[in-house]
Amino acid sequence: MNAPLGISVLVATASLLAGPLRAQPVRPAVGVSRVAPTPGGTKRLGLPVRDSAWWVPLASAALPGYGQKLLGQNRFVAYLAVETYAISGFLNGHATFDRERKRYLALARDIARAFVPGNQAIGNWDYYEAMEKHLESGVYDRSPGTGTFSPETDTSTFNGTIWLKARQLSQWPDPQVDPDHGSAPYRAAVAFYVSRAVGPEFRWSWRNAQLEWDLYRQSIRRGNEASREARQYLAVVAVNHVLSMVDAFVTLRLQGGVGASRGTYQLVGRVPIR
Repeated sequence: MNAPLGISVLVATASLLAGPLRAQPVRPAVGVSRVAPTPGGTKRLGLPVRDSAWWVPLASAALPGYGQKLLGQNRFVAYLAVETYAISGFLNGHATFDRERKRYLALARDIARAFVPGNQAIGNWDYYEAMEKHLESGVYDRSPGTGTFSPETDTSTFNGTIWLKARQLSQWPDPQVDPDHGSAPYRAAVAFYVSRAVGPEFRWSWRNAQLEWDLYRQSIRRGNEASREARQYLAVVAVNHVLSMVDAFVTLRLQGGVGASRGTYQLVGRVPIR
């Protein structure tokens, strides 16, 4: 069940359990009178009641539903239910992403990069995404140790596609024919290639490992989905905090608290169930 659908079902269920969403009888936003003895008789000490205190909205911001509970409103159940569900969903999504990340890192290290000395190095996300799309990285320099830098030309490899793109973007008269190696177009192409091609320490190949490559791509997709879902749940948590805080603030204002004129206003809320 995805985040939006699950939360909609949860809110509807919590609303039914909480009962009709209507405000409790309004209490004027006045202080609780406490009598204290004095030499001249008694003196009334005005202390703010909880539902008119300025910190009630902040309590809802810290823990959704807490302010509604202090105000005696039954819809605090819905806020707490959404908070619990969203946090649980976020933690589950994050755990799934972490598990899948460890899995695709291990496949890349132990299979695709098994022939590379020092294959423990970890690349950035773009690197692992490139491994998902390309069978091989290709070499970085076709003639190492000769003093002449020769980029990969096999366009079936990742580095080969980078070199082709570099030649096209550098406005060579003919991308298939090298211009003078001292010319500005050639130097621009080499600079583009060097900044984006995969070096020897990150070379990979899925050749003769089609099954493992399929598992790798599946793990990448599951990790992406889990990460996206975790972010959705985190957004729900943030929205739930804000809504609960605004709800508590508006309720206090309507009940004459937080600087509002006193009266007998009521706040009625309804959650449509379709």
